[in-house]
Amino acid sequence: MDSFNLKKFARDAGSALSRVVQLTEEKLGTSERTELDAHFENLAERSDTTKLWSEKLLADTEAVLTPNPGNRVEDYLFDKIDKKRPNRLSNLEYLGLDMIDAGNEFGPGTAYGSALIKVGQCEQKLGTIERDFTASANHALVAPLRKFLEGEMKTIMRERGLLETKRLDLDACKNRVRKARSMLGTTNKEGPSPEIVLRQAEQDLRVAQAEFDRQAEITKLLLEGIGSSHASHLRCLHEFVESQVRYYAQCHQFMQELQRDMASDRKPSPMLRINSEEVELVPPESNSTNSSPN
Repeated sequence: MDSFNLKKFARDAGSALSRVVQLTEEKLGTSERTELDAHFENLAERSDTTKLWSEKLLADTEAVLTPNPGNRVEDYLFDKIDKKRPNRLSNLEYLGLDMIDAGNEFGPGTAYGSALIKVGQCEQKLGTIERDFTASANHALVAPLRKFLEGEMKTIMRERGLLETKRLDLDACKNRVRKARSMLGTTNKEGPSPEIVLRQAEQDLRVAQAEFDRQAEITKLLLEGIGSSHASHLRCLHEFVESQVRYYAQCHQFMQELQRDMASDRKPSPMLRINSEEVELVPPESNSTNSSPN
């Protein structure tokens, strides 16, 4: 068993060294490389573009839905360990609570205190539907994009990396065949004859070519699936927009109701005419406790 592991280690190390040499020679321009067809290259370019923009869209959407970067990191970690995200109050809900507390402190019977309480209650409603929208939008767009990047796209990148490895092995075999053919007609007293070396090199080339072709076909099929992913993401985008429409419609409805409610409580201020112009008189807020005169 130990002997087998040692041989495998030596073989893998030799293959890795061969790939490094091949890659170095390609960069130096002293070795040719096998190029994939134009259709495959177009598919690969579309895959790269899809990965880039999916990552950007995911980050941007998360930043809109959860502006606090610390909360985004915390949510990501909770998702990773399959635990429920913590229930946090939104900024609107915090604002609403403080408005209600301030209104009660100033006095619900005063105009300002009563208005603060009403606005605070509306802000709480807005905060609640904002949290509902965030959850809906996460389900509609964020989760599918993350699943795509961590699933399908990760598989594509892994298979493309494997294809590059097979391509380096193939080109290294081609170089060995060329070198073996150049040695025909010479004698090698310290090793096998050039004919034997060539036959072995050609056999290795056939194996490498078959493995490369197989991996190229697997990778191509995965790359062609990007079109289906685009169609899926389009449906997710429609769902995201629909949830956004519902959210803003509810916000608009609550704000209109608040505006009408506050307008109905507002008493007209007395007007003073000065030089043919009417000036509004704003009386001071009456204190709940009047100080005794000196």
